[in-house]
Amino acid sequence: MSPLNIIHDDTATGPSLRVIGELDFDQAAGLRQRVEQLPLLPGQCLVIDLSGLEYCDSTGITALLAARHHAHTAHADIVLAAVPANLMRVLTLVGLDRVFTIGPGDGV
Repeated sequence: MSPLNIIHDDTATGPSLRVIGELDFDQAAGLRQRVEQLPLLPGQCLVIDLSGLEYCDSTGITALLAARHHAHTAHADIVLAAVPANLMRVLTLVGLDRVFTIGPGDGV
């Protein structure tokens, strides 16, 4: 199991989180807590860069949905960037590719 590392960066358009490792039952709470601590302003865009994601289970997907809720509650946008192919397949199968904005891996 790879520990979850989250790298935070502030950009001109809003915060960016790069998620590295495994986003599973044991690690998802860490992402949820990190996102809940982010101050988001209306009109900003939270980018969650998943280029370093090695694995994501249903608990991880729930954490991403919680991040979406946090952003929308703040009247901000959210983009999932550099979504790995295996996660993209799951998101597409369950229709979440139409719920999330999916962006390229260049920090959007």
